[in-house]
Amino acid sequence: MSPNSPKGTTIHLAQQPDADELLGRSPLAALVGMLLDQQVPMEWAFSGPYTIASRMGGDDLDAAEIATYDPEAFAELLKQKPAVHRYPSSMAKRVQVLCQYLVDEYGGDPSAVWRDVDSGADLLARLKALPGFGEQKAKIFLALLGKQYGVQPQGWREAAGAYGEKDSFRSAADITGPESLAKVRAHKQEMKQAAKDAKSAKGG
Repeated sequence: MSPNSPKGTTIHLAQQPDADELLGRSPLAALVGMLLDQQVPMEWAFSGPYTIASRMGGDDLDAAEIATYDPEAFAELLKQKPAVHRYPSSMAKRVQVLCQYLVDEYGGDPSAVWRDVDSGADLLARLKALPGFGEQKAKIFLALLGKQYGVQPQGWREAAGAYGEKDSFRSAADITGPESLAKVRAHKQEMKQAAKDAKSAKGG
């Protein structure tokens, strides 16, 4: 997915060989996986692109094809058991909106989002402009691109904030196998507990 080596990146986000292989070679699969990564376990979210591709009868995702797919039929693809997400209908809409944006703004080529960017700040701005990508999600994906896909414009770590830090275990950007997945999950639990404790202290 890097400008020089678009294929062959080894990814372990889905913890499933076929799904991870797709994430390693398909920019759109990586974007869709990141989009799906909310309110479900990370492995579930990042295996979604492979499931969608398989149900569409292909071995990759195509932004133009998804954007023009009948919305009800596309929602049904995500609803089939096992469902792609806890909220398959709303996520189906989000995936189609994202793909339509990629068609309109980048000619359907998702890698154009980060190709030839001048800086990490520029890349962050482009990612934040994507439908469904708020600031946090954009920073995590920027860190993922830098740490695992070789997309490293000047200042990318700074633009990604804490998610860009070396040897951290904060997000999907840091998952390279079961051990790091467990560390990231533990960190997220700590953050949730800290937020609960802060809320309780404020309420008391």
